[in-house]
Amino acid sequence: MEHKGTKTLETERLILRSFTAQDGPAMFRNWTGDPEVTRFLTWPAHPSEEVSCQLAAYWEEKGKQPDIYQWAIVLRELGEPIGSLAVVAREDEIEKCELGYCIGRAWWGKGIMPEAVKRVIQYLFEEVGMNRIEAGHDVDNPASGRVMRKAGMAFEGVLRQNGKNNQGLRDMALYAILRQDYLKEKEETP
Repeated sequence: MEHKGTKTLETERLILRSFTAQDGPAMFRNWTGDPEVTRFLTWPAHPSEEVSCQLAAYWEEKGKQPDIYQWAIVLRELGEPIGSLAVVAREDEIEKCELGYCIGRAWWGKGIMPEAVKRVIQYLFEEVGMNRIEAGHDVDNPASGRVMRKAGMAFEGVLRQNGKNNQGLRDMALYAILRQDYLKEKEETP
């Protein structure tokens, strides 16, 4: 495995890039200030734009480290961040990581998050050398599971009371993809 950090990645509709301190107002406007977006997350909606600006500045600094993976999801047509996607946990000795993501309500159900997750999975397998990529979601948030399935992850089971979010102690559905499965799918897809 070779850590390469938050490299800018692109898809047809998206630019995935490091956060900058200037992203704070768009973050607050587009997702961090919305309690509905943060309902199943581990952090509450930001009470002010200032909090989002502080977080953006922090992420900008952290994003300079080669073992940090924290992307701003920028919709090309809008030109500003509409969500975030990150490696939220990592175990280098077994080449495993966990993804976490969120996106503004205005962009739910438009296939944007699966597109972003697929591109990050490609990067983590092909360039960084991960062997296993996983993600979990609150069982009461099935939309997040649809993102994982569309991104090629397989459902592995429910871990009872294995997570805590803004709803309290929760059962978590676990999804994952292995490098061997990713490579096999890539070979079979023309």
